[in-house]
Amino acid sequence: MNDEITAAVGHQLYSFDGRILEIFGNHPKRFHVRYLRLSVTGPDRQGRRTVEIDALGAHSTMNYTAAEWEQTPDLATLLEAVRTAIDANPNPWRG
Repeated sequence: MNDEITAAVGHQLYSFDGRILEIFGNHPKRFHVRYLRLSVTGPDRQGRRTVEIDALGAHSTMNYTAAEWEQTPDLATLLEAVRTAIDANPNPWRG
């Protein structure tokens, strides 16, 4: 059984297996949910959204247009799964 969730947006591929969030693209990144903060803001007036990821020693910000967000409904599902996993793994580092 494969519990991995994936979403492709532009030149990035997101992959989440329940513990590790990986983002493949120009600069691949790997984050463990125990040491992760996730923020999704928007949509703004033009429908743009911003995904911010903070982890020990790393910060990533991705900006998506309304079209990119709408064409990739799997991304919202994946990010919600990440948020659920973060909430299930409390860590004092996250505050």
